[in-house]
Amino acid sequence: MKLSLKDWPHIKVGGLVFLLTLGLSSAIILLSENYLENIHASQNSSQQLLNEARRKLAGAREDRGNMNAYTAEYSALLNHNILNANQRLDWIEGLDKLKQQNHVLDFKYTISPQQNFVPNPPLDHGNFELKKSAMMLQLDLLHEEQLIHFFNALHAQVKGRYILEQCVLERKGAMSENSPVSAFNTTAQIHATCNGGWLALHNRNAP
Repeated sequence: MKLSLKDWPHIKVGGLVFLLTLGLSSAIILLSENYLENIHASQNSSQQLLNEARRKLAGAREDRGNMNAYTAEYSALLNHNILNANQRLDWIEGLDKLKQQNHVLDFKYTISPQQNFVPNPPLDHGNFELKKSAMMLQLDLLHEEQLIHFFNALHAQVKGRYILEQCVLERKGAMSENSPVSAFNTTAQIHATCNGGWLALHNRNAP
């Protein structure tokens, strides 16, 4: 089929319509591709925001769990007078009450001023520094078991954290190790010298 100039008026309109349709189709395809790319980018951004929100929620839940745990530990330290300042008066009152309970025949003590204390091995205390008030005890005993009862009562009744470092026991008089101790004997048979100290945590940032 051959076309001549005489045929042009007949195909001009159709050609223009075809070109216009082709242009519109190309434009629609390009716009559709851009629209899909924008949708994918929006989906990726939304997914990233969702993941970030999930991470923050998980972090908040973990922080809340840690807060509950640390709050309980913090309250326990407060109740035991470990986070407070020097509790010398509380210790003295507690020891005086302990003396009235007659766990041992008699005891005397000396409490030194607080000093910095570094445990072995060293520990990281964060914003807190560990202090120790050394205390030496002189105890008169009927037998060794009284010493155990005394320190059990001390830890149970006196607020604070006392660490026992060592005790030296000496028999009094000429009594031998195999000599029986009468239940009615009220004379001290053993003298004990014990060293340790009261521990306390101080906040470095506190005014």
